[in-house]
Amino acid sequence: MKQLPIVHHKKILVLGLAKSGTAAAEILHDLGAFVTVNDAKPFDQNENAQYLLSKGLTVICGSHPEDLLDEGFSLIVKNPGIPYTNPVIAEAKKRGIPVWTEVELAYRISDAPMIGITGSNGKTTTTTLIFEILKQGHKHPLIAGNIGTVASSVAKEATVDNTIVTELSSFQLMGTEQLKPKIAILMNLYEAHLDYHADFQEYTDAKFNITKNQDSSDWFIYNGEQQLVMDYAEKSKAIKVPFYVNKKTNDGISADDQFVYWNGEKVFERSSIALRGKHNLENVLAATAAALLMNCSIEDITTVLSTFHGVKHRTQFIREWKNRKFYNDSKATNALATKSALEGFSEPVILLAGGVDRGHSFDELIPYLHHVKALVHYGETAERLQKFGEEQSIPTVIRVNNLVEAIEEGVKVSDAGDVVLLSPACASWDQYASFELRGDEFIKKVIALKE
Repeated sequence: MKQLPIVHHKKILVLGLAKSGTAAAEILHDLGAFVTVNDAKPFDQNENAQYLLSKGLTVICGSHPEDLLDEGFSLIVKNPGIPYTNPVIAEAKKRGIPVWTEVELAYRISDAPMIGITGSNGKTTTTTLIFEILKQGHKHPLIAGNIGTVASSVAKEATVDNTIVTELSSFQLMGTEQLKPKIAILMNLYEAHLDYHADFQEYTDAKFNITKNQDSSDWFIYNGEQQLVMDYAEKSKAIKVPFYVNKKTNDGISADDQFVYWNGEKVFERSSIALRGKHNLENVLAATAAALLMNCSIEDITTVLSTFHGVKHRTQFIREWKNRKFYNDSKATNALATKSALEGFSEPVILLAGGVDRGHSFDELIPYLHHVKALVHYGETAERLQKFGEEQSIPTVIRVNNLVEAIEEGVKVSDAGDVVLLSPACASWDQYASFELRGDEFIKKVIALKE
């Protein structure tokens, strides 16, 4: 771990704990900073705060006092989920106090180079693919960031022989100053998280931070078929590596119906890719480009691509039962995500959908319903999905009470050769605390099907 003179013997405020804040506070303390942590959760219910107090840090819990900044802090490290409209953060900005998220700290202390992945969709799958290919190629990768492992904790233990493969959200990227991945990847840009960001411009500018500090010694892999991403790519000073899923090109990485190409040269057949769908082809191309830049062999790349069936809850293949294939896409909490899942199948599909009714339109699904033979739906959106399915002339539309009943009905109406796809197009909160729990229920019930 690199030392940071900028924090040594300086007063640092860590705002918000959870995993990332707790890790950042402990690391800053080890680096010689005078750390104060402030978390809204009461102290007697706050195990992280209790732990940090036992380590000798100053702890303030239960609220965010208005006079908190009067202590003369030289830096704030905030939990990514805390918005910039938070009064403490807003006041810090007025006073010119730098505000980081812990990924900036991770970058500054790391002895290992970083591969950073961001975008509206595909981050987790791309991050996981890169990690698995580098591991197959004995490149000693570590995985970190928004995917669930705190980046600063990973960076603390990393050596020059490692590479940290890091999923980065817009929340995290907003709080960066010097972050400079060796390889940066921008998958795509769509409207998202506008309840956090002031507007779409702020959201996309945050995403651009992944390449903002790169130079000609770095690489920037990006979507060469989305104009907004291409406009941002023009501003990058890194070596540009575009990816294209719809045509063969002589630059970057591309694909046609049969092959994947690297700078116009065939590298492997598309038939070797286990993941389904155009959206997953974007992920595969970006991951392959990163792996090639890291000097992984084609054999190592295709070994992983031929066996990788997806990240959990993201068009995840579960099992084949009586010649029916079951896929868990519980992460699809909106119509755009479900559209991407449907696009990946040519077989007849039994679609299981429903959940929280946010009032969103399902119209994005219409061009991709031609092979949906049944819609089994439940939850708050059931009435709207019933009407939608009937209006779109889906042959069978069935309303049930919950996911378990949807699985049972989906099995009943399926035939050999069909795909049974959980892709809800809705959030889970009416019946499940998270999409993960919803997906876990689906997996458990599908695995339990008797031969």
